[in-house]
Amino acid sequence: MSLKTLIAFAGLPGTGKSTIARALSIRTGAVYLRVDEIETIMLAHDRERVIGSESYEILAALATSNLALDHHVITDCVNPWALTREMFAAAAARADARFLGVEIICSDPAMHRLRVEGRPIDIPGWKKPTWQDVIERDYTGWSIADIRIDTARNSVEQAVSEIASRL
Repeated sequence: MSLKTLIAFAGLPGTGKSTIARALSIRTGAVYLRVDEIETIMLAHDRERVIGSESYEILAALATSNLALDHHVITDCVNPWALTREMFAAAAARADARFLGVEIICSDPAMHRLRVEGRPIDIPGWKKPTWQDVIERDYTGWSIADIRIDTARNSVEQAVSEIASRL
């Protein structure tokens, strides 16, 4: 990875985004930033708070500052709409960095549900989504993502290798 790159993940909870993003960070040395950690802290200070775009804006700002230090950056969030994806593309542009959009899907609903229901709580205080939360989530597929990976058909290592090959 010679040119600093913002690798923006997108996908519903339980598709494997965080697992792949962490493994990619280990393989490449890229800074790993996860919106769930930001939102958990925000909610710890105000349980009634409705989180709008602030967590994504914070994530984009952290990405920009790390890119400005010549670090490669991975953003891990649902990233559900063109509007949020553009936020990360703009962050890369501000830092004169390359942008790589990665959408993670799981085409097998039974496998996806098992992952959602069986995932551990890996952030203290984090409230994991239910399967109902996931299927009701407002999410638009990323038709113009640079890379689209189906975790029902690809292992974590295959996914990491595919993304790394594009860097």
